[in-house]
Amino acid sequence: MIDRQALRRDFEAMQAALARRGEAVVGDGSAWARLRELDDRQRQLKNESEALQAERNRVSKLIGMKKGKGEDASEELHAMGEVSSRVKELDALTREAEALFAAALLEVPNPLHETVPDGASEDDNVEIRRWGAPRTDEVPAHWDIGTDLGILDFDAGAMLAGSRFTVMKGAAARLERALMQFMLDLHADKHGYEEVWVPAMANRKTMTGTGQLPKFAEDLYKIEGEELFLIPTAEVPVTNLYQDKILDVAELPKRHCAYTPCFRSEAGSAGRDVRGIIRQHQFDKVELVHITHPDRALSDLEELTAHAEAVLQALELPYRVVALCAADVGFSSQKTYDIEVWLPSQRCYREISSCSSFGQFQGRRAGIRFREEGGKPQPAATLNGSGLAIGRCLVAVLENGWQSDGSVVIPAVLRPYMGGMERIVAK
Repeated sequence: MIDRQALRRDFEAMQAALARRGEAVVGDGSAWARLRELDDRQRQLKNESEALQAERNRVSKLIGMKKGKGEDASEELHAMGEVSSRVKELDALTREAEALFAAALLEVPNPLHETVPDGASEDDNVEIRRWGAPRTDEVPAHWDIGTDLGILDFDAGAMLAGSRFTVMKGAAARLERALMQFMLDLHADKHGYEEVWVPAMANRKTMTGTGQLPKFAEDLYKIEGEELFLIPTAEVPVTNLYQDKILDVAELPKRHCAYTPCFRSEAGSAGRDVRGIIRQHQFDKVELVHITHPDRALSDLEELTAHAEAVLQALELPYRVVALCAADVGFSSQKTYDIEVWLPSQRCYREISSCSSFGQFQGRRAGIRFREEGGKPQPAATLNGSGLAIGRCLVAVLENGWQSDGSVVIPAVLRPYMGGMERIVAK
């Protein structure tokens, strides 16, 4: 969440940073507008309460003086009762305003970093770099490749669970597992991440800490009768490993990688990518998470993005990196790079990783803090990125490795994880 003191101290600058996301973020009726009104309301109540308390103290002393002299203090006692009653009323109003303020605060997005490019839609995202030579010949879509090879069964997925579920068989199932193991080994052994295994469910507090609640409740799967949600990404449990903790500055940065299944209802994506496994309700992902010093947030973003890129380079899959423009940056992020892999069947780049710096936004929400020697605790900075989305990586391997005889060449780096298999062929 945003810093309350910064809200008061740098209101104009913060509003300008938020306004870059779009007028709806700071316009009339927005959470930001309610926040400002509620903050003003709280200050008014506080000022009135403090004035009444000062009056109560004055009258209390006067009563003491009159009683000490044997004088009648009934008028002052009556006034004291009225003041005390009003103080109690103001305390209740203040608590109500504070609760409303806290609720509005959770719905205000992270102000954008000044280096985020301006833009009104994803069309204004800025390409930073490319790697590899895109394949430009005619290549079937991954759903046709997988069906012809007998390794992707969309009908079975629909029968078992419904639309946007897929059953992987044989080489595809092993390829999914191989990609997961390869990514974890690369990040843990070469990039220095500590691997963690975390629950695939999270409670409301944990979901709120990273910004999924309350804003994106409709995209989550909630467990009926429980205050538990299926996680949409390992970012949620891994970041919250440090929920309500104070770390010593010497412990930073904390860097973790984790494999988890992920679950998203995709409520806001009706009609998009309905074929294949680009956009599924259940998918696998390896996630990278940093808990770091605020001064390192942006330099860590470059490092984290490079670690995600290293996966695609090892798999020899062409990709590009784009900086998301102001209108396309996610709710909790202050700056985001998307990595987009080349899909020859679509003749375009498609997102396979989103790498974000959140600054201290999640640190405040989740109570993740650190302390420098002799200093007060302050919110830590957090970052995360897919390293990578495994299903989309499998799609890219199938399409970029497809051969005219219908087989698929497996990237050399994955062959040890595939039992030495060099290509996938139809049975």
